[in-house]
Amino acid sequence: MTLLLRTSIRSVTLDVPDPIAAGAFYSDAFGFDHQVRIRAADAPTTGFRGFMLSLMVSQPSTVSGLIDAAVDAGAATLKPAAKSMFGYGGVVQAPDGTVWKIATAAKEDSGPATRQIDQIVLLLGAEDVAASTQFYVGRGLAVAKSVGGISVEFFASPWSPVKLALSRRPTLAEDAGVALDGTGSHRLSIGSTAGAFTDPDGFAWEATSV
Repeated sequence: MTLLLRTSIRSVTLDVPDPIAAGAFYSDAFGFDHQVRIRAADAPTTGFRGFMLSLMVSQPSTVSGLIDAAVDAGAATLKPAAKSMFGYGGVVQAPDGTVWKIATAAKEDSGPATRQIDQIVLLLGAEDVAASTQFYVGRGLAVAKSVGGISVEFFASPWSPVKLALSRRPTLAEDAGVALDGTGSHRLSIGSTAGAFTDPDGFAWEATSV
């Protein structure tokens, strides 16, 4: 049976004070050329911005290689790469302040290290996961997996380069390795076929074409 999704996330745009420097960082660290958009903006923000981007890869050596490349390009280590009950991963913070988790479900390598990224996941911190889930379901997203009141993953359409997930804001901050406090702009915009709106946690969505 084919799942028909009305909404596709088409882009993620980071607002950064120096787009040239940010573009160079993401190219050197993760090999990005179009996966994440960058826009010049310097809206006031402090502390945790309420979201984290996660790069899912195939094996631990790829995690370590991407984290090392990010640190060499100027990122700060928030959580060193390590094994956990869920696999292997670590967290870094880009020079523009965006928090990135690089992880794999595998605990052992199955081949040579690569720089291939299998999936990009946008994790948003929600004050009320259940309410935010219903908000997004009403805008055409479908729940793939839910852990009652704590976290939710949505299905990603075949045309979406980014998968959306929600987590309780304190849980997400702990996962990112940062303090919970934060105020001001998220410095993030999400482009989708659902149109322009602001979600219950203040994240801005922009209209894009199919």
